[in-house]
Amino acid sequence: MTANSLEKHILSIVCSVFDAYSAVLFLPDEEGEAHYLSAAFSLGDKISPDVSILPGRGLVGWIIRNRQPLLVPNFDQRQSNLGYYADGEEASIKAFMGCPVPTGGALCVDSKRQYSFSDKDHKILQLFAELISRQQGSRGRQELAGDIPRYFAELGVIQDLRFRYKRWPQFLQNYLRTMADATGFDYCAFASVDAPGETYCVECESARLLLMDGEPLILPMGSGITGWVFRNDQPVVAEGVEGAPASVLFGKLPDMPDFQAAMCMPVMVNKSTRGVLCLAHTSPRQIDESMRSFVRQAVDHLALFLENLYLKTRLRTMLPKAQVHSDGPQAYDPDTAPMPPRKEL
Repeated sequence: MTANSLEKHILSIVCSVFDAYSAVLFLPDEEGEAHYLSAAFSLGDKISPDVSILPGRGLVGWIIRNRQPLLVPNFDQRQSNLGYYADGEEASIKAFMGCPVPTGGALCVDSKRQYSFSDKDHKILQLFAELISRQQGSRGRQELAGDIPRYFAELGVIQDLRFRYKRWPQFLQNYLRTMADATGFDYCAFASVDAPGETYCVECESARLLLMDGEPLILPMGSGITGWVFRNDQPVVAEGVEGAPASVLFGKLPDMPDFQAAMCMPVMVNKSTRGVLCLAHTSPRQIDESMRSFVRQAVDHLALFLENLYLKTRLRTMLPKAQVHSDGPQAYDPDTAPMPPRKEL
């Protein structure tokens, strides 16, 4: 499969995932000024094959110049344009969404139906953009195209968990099992921290290794890779090599396997690391960009659940202390209203 046909195959998957009319990929030319249409997939045949777009020109150019995602749920051709259609086809487009490609360019989708795309779709589209960027850096890696639909399906499963399980313990247990199955890692665990952050605890794991009695395991903040992630707010990804020292997730603990590969990702809530998602494998393994992107997206879902849980807890705490000042709108009656105090002369 050539590079261009691989890109077109990825765009066909993008179109299917978002139920879009067209998906287009613009990449920078050699000079880096204009961006040419590298690949496209459309349900019609009106995309101009040799089109190029300058930064700032139209919606695609805005994404390229600002390197920011853009969502237009109700596209108005009088306000802007797309620039990649011919023969008046653009007039039938009602919705548009695009995001920057990390190595340069833009990945965009459109639809003939208004409000076809939502805010949550941006992160999924960005996942595709990151995979295309990876493919640009390693031409001919056909396995990436096979990973895309599988990881997207797993993200759908994880999103459903947020609606199926309202209680944190049930959600977390199913989340960890799904992550282990999706990535093929032997072990997945979640650790959390409370203020003031002197210790953290292993709350839940996909396979019973540490929590035999079901109680959380409290550990010093300096213990293992997980403690380092808590202290530095940065992920750790270790693919491992044969004969190398084991990756120590939680410090030196008895009866823990010698994990070789590991991913430890911070879970941010209110702009601080309140949890760490840990994935580990007993043998070295390659952790490519497609898996890294999937795990980042999955961690975002976990953080969203925790943020909602935090808000619910705050509301439960604040509502009993709230005072009701009015039972509803009240008519103003000047005859019964209290008179303002008279000013002394």
